[in-house]
Amino acid sequence: MAIRIVRLGTPRAPDEGLRLGTVRRPPRGVPKSDFARRDFYDVWLPELAPSAPVVSWALHDPWTPARWTRYERIYRREMSTPAARHLIELLARMSYTTNLSVGCYCADPTHCHRSILAALLQAAGARIEGMQG
Repeated sequence: MAIRIVRLGTPRAPDEGLRLGTVRRPPRGVPKSDFARRDFYDVWLPELAPSAPVVSWALHDPWTPARWTRYERIYRREMSTPAARHLIELLARMSYTTNLSVGCYCADPTHCHRSILAALLQAAGARIEGMQG
């Protein structure tokens, strides 16, 4: 049992389990009834996504080391709220009894909140099984 970190919209791995979309917005142009069938997500969990202003800021300019450091600091601060911490702890505990996956749309996992979320889940004791590109 473990949590996989995935790119939404990519083919599912065998035994991946429930796929959670930790994104601010649903996929554009995809009917809600097709989200799971098209490998986006089974359950939308925007509470673990960066806030809308942070997403807007992040997408505005290319990444530099300084921008990434600032983004990581802001996202970690957002995830330090009691509600986010409780969800992270819940997922971490669930990783011992069921397979789950969490993901985002970003092509580059090294400059995506899902890499930070993976670290937060791991720090909360989650079993993490790799990261998909």
